[in-house]
Amino acid sequence: MKKYLKLIGIKANKALNKKIDTKTKNKVLNRFANLIRKNKSKIISQNKRDIYLAKKRKLRENLINRLLLNDHKINQIIKSINIITKLKDPVDVTLDKWKRPNGLLIKRVSIPLGIIAVIYESRPNVTSDVSSLCFKSGNCVILKGGSEAYFTNKILANLFRKALKDNKIDQNRVQFIENKNRKIVDLILSKMKNYIDVIIPRGGKNLVRKVQKLSAVPIIGHLEGICHTYIDKDADINSAKKIVNNAKLRNTSICGATETILIHEKSLKKYVNPVLKKLEKNNCTIYVDKKIKKIFNGKSKDAKEKDWSTEYLSSKVSVKSVKNLNDAINHINKYGTMHTDAIITKNKKSAKIFLKNVKSSIAIHNASTQFADGGEFGFGGEVGISTNKIPPRGPVGLNQLISYKYEVLGKGQIRK
Repeated sequence: MKKYLKLIGIKANKALNKKIDTKTKNKVLNRFANLIRKNKSKIISQNKRDIYLAKKRKLRENLINRLLLNDHKINQIIKSINIITKLKDPVDVTLDKWKRPNGLLIKRVSIPLGIIAVIYESRPNVTSDVSSLCFKSGNCVILKGGSEAYFTNKILANLFRKALKDNKIDQNRVQFIENKNRKIVDLILSKMKNYIDVIIPRGGKNLVRKVQKLSAVPIIGHLEGICHTYIDKDADINSAKKIVNNAKLRNTSICGATETILIHEKSLKKYVNPVLKKLEKNNCTIYVDKKIKKIFNGKSKDAKEKDWSTEYLSSKVSVKSVKNLNDAINHINKYGTMHTDAIITKNKKSAKIFLKNVKSSIAIHNASTQFADGGEFGFGGEVGISTNKIPPRGPVGLNQLISYKYEVLGKGQIRK
């Protein structure tokens, strides 16, 4: 396995040495989109193999939902590739420049990060999104998908490699690890620092914890998405009902799903039943504190301390009353994971205080937390979401997959 991985690393480094112009990058991406369109039935056939094996292994329902591909989802993949194709190439851009008193001209110029390893679970669209974003930003990518999506990931990776080959580009710009041995992830994390520049984990807590513990190279990612929606005393009731329902239930298995609802205690009678009844009607299990228990006339369970720090990733939500805006912010900063948090209010001053003071990488006013997504941000897709305080933060798309160098232009100057 060590030899196998070393060879992958060597191939990636060799491929990285060849610079590719924007026109060629876009030709490859267009070809990739066309190949997916032409091979829809084959992709769905391979996906069915994965679904069959996942059900046989009794994988959780939310993981199977993430894994499933159909005609609509494949069209979404193609749409994402087309958007990435149209985005401006982020490489070799002069980000800033200035002249020193001694005549030196200094430029800060964007460069690729290098070789990116992505370790991910369940979602096959990650294969196409990551490959497209890494390629357009001048990087090489090594893909280690979960065994539950093996056949789907493999065909998508091979179609990208065909698009590269058809345009006379080294196929090893994108490599898919076909070895299913579980030890392979440990080796990537601990033995590949001479070949990999960044590792991006996309998956559950166990995977991310493992990456954080073992990785010998920098990591871009997040551990959990404990996201909040705070209903302020000045919220519009119809907006609150609509936004909360979407934030919690549109897709419960994504990291941007709201897990805790906070409600201003002065407005509990106004918001509790209209908002929570809509969730209950849509089969959501609701955990409430004592104050909300007295007001809510639907089914609920008593919230415990652990509920404020639980990422359910299912049709469950915790609901808490807060004294005021500052209490809501303090709760979020204590129990949240700096992922995505929202305020619903008509009060612009309160919204501004919230947006400026929550520690979240994404802070939202009057919209669903489920907008925490690179595609929704106009990035075409994402390689993941980062809650690191050091950049990149939030959805990591094309313009976050670059670093920079300084180019210093002189005319014979020497330092005194």
